[in-house]
Amino acid sequence: MKGTTYNQLLMFHAIAREGSISGAARLLEVAPPSVSQALKSLESELGLPLFTRTTRRVELTEAGHALYERTLDAISNLSFAVESVADLSRTPSGRVSITVPRFVYQYLLEPIYVEFCQRFPEIQLEISIFDGTVDILKEGMDLGIRFGDKVEEGMIAKPLTPNFKEAVFASPSYIAAFGMPQSISELSQHRQIQYRFITSKKVAPLPMIDNGNTVHVKIPTALTVNDTDLMVDAAKKGLGIGRIISPMVEPLFESGELIPVLEEHWGDTAGLYLYFHRNTQKARRVRVLIDFLYEKITQ
Repeated sequence: MKGTTYNQLLMFHAIAREGSISGAARLLEVAPPSVSQALKSLESELGLPLFTRTTRRVELTEAGHALYERTLDAISNLSFAVESVADLSRTPSGRVSITVPRFVYQYLLEPIYVEFCQRFPEIQLEISIFDGTVDILKEGMDLGIRFGDKVEEGMIAKPLTPNFKEAVFASPSYIAAFGMPQSISELSQHRQIQYRFITSKKVAPLPMIDNGNTVHVKIPTALTVNDTDLMVDAAKKGLGIGRIISPMVEPLFESGELIPVLEEHWGDTAGLYLYFHRNTQKARRVRVLIDFLYEKITQ
């Protein structure tokens, strides 16, 4: 592969992420013919097609998948190395992308993202809201926030918040109709609004503290959802007992729209972690967002 260049691989990765030559051209801010020619040269050098073309998008071939996976770290390292040197002579600028669950946007980002955009007008912030697990390197994202510190190889996870309490709650109408559970064992006589994880498809367990020990309680199902807003809405409408991290429902406890259930038995769940590729923070456009998040969230 003597003729293969960094620029060709960069364009190849952009096509794979965007699903089209035109999308890659927009991402890289170059003309589509330049991207098309780089791909042709790379495929000619390899002697193999890297994409199959359909009317709507291009898809990686087996060879394309192999090349993408085996060069992903290298391209990331080179891109951030080049960018970090260029950053020495300019103010922070460019696109910065972050993926977060809906709750994180509502709880942490919604109150502060406008200030970030105003403070750094030359940075184009992109916020992606998704409750599933995201491999940010493969998706071309810079940062992510998730519960817990389990991340892919080559990633760094830094804590943003302490652990949360796993709140259990119901509406006044539900309590009026079915009564307030007085013990963990009484929960079996009630119905729960279950949460199913988008990525793993597993139903979230309900951890509770019983005599100092964590137990996972099983309650008959009233409804299963994969959206936290829907979980809260169904509980407010009296469909069943809900469970979600406490910051999401504390305002509703204060207003009386929801009532805590067996609060003394609530268990802990992992706090929020900011995660990114080990080289990502070398880019100033990313570094300023990391610093901004810690400045605001630790306050």
